[in-house]
Amino acid sequence: MAEEQKKPIEQKQEQKPAVQKQTEQKPAVQKQTEQKPVVQRQTGQRPVEKKVAQKLPDNYKHIVRIANVDVPGEKQIRFALTKIKGVGINLADALCTLANIKKTDKAGTMSDKEIETLNKVVSDPLNNGIPVWMANRRKDYDSGTDKHVLTGTLNFVKDNDLKRLKKIKTLRGMRHQRGLPVRGQKTRSNFRKSKGKVVGVKKKSNAPAKKK
Repeated sequence: MAEEQKKPIEQKQEQKPAVQKQTEQKPAVQKQTEQKPVVQRQTGQRPVEKKVAQKLPDNYKHIVRIANVDVPGEKQIRFALTKIKGVGINLADALCTLANIKKTDKAGTMSDKEIETLNKVVSDPLNNGIPVWMANRRKDYDSGTDKHVLTGTLNFVKDNDLKRLKKIKTLRGMRHQRGLPVRGQKTRSNFRKSKGKVVGVKKKSNAPAKKK
């Protein structure tokens, strides 16, 4: 009886064979990597190209006189005019357009007539079309008019303004007098008068004891 009972148990344990799925393996595609040719750098020196000297025109001037200032002729007109004290790059561009001169040309290539017209415009820019907001001396303290001063006149006017501020003892004048910043800068690290001047502490020499 025991053997008969074991048989059905063994039959139940008999399992069906597992069906293996046939997976078709795709052949691996090998990527063909094209190797770039290695470029070898040449360590030799580059050939020096000889610069060909440009021929200057017959009327070329190495130094041009504008507003009593010697201006270099090899620079562009717009940059050459900035050598005049009181003329910036923006004003120089405006002066060139008013004088009908190409600002990118060399200053030495200007003709005598162009230099004369440019001199007139530079000497009195406000009466030749320059707007008032480009002037460097608006509402003058003495005359109350708008001006544009250049070269030595600019230095003279600036010195007179500083003397007047010091004389009436305004805050700006006193700051100028003491050599301190005028426009609200901090003085913690800069504008130090005693910068680099470290005073050493001297010890007292051992004096002899006083006699009683």
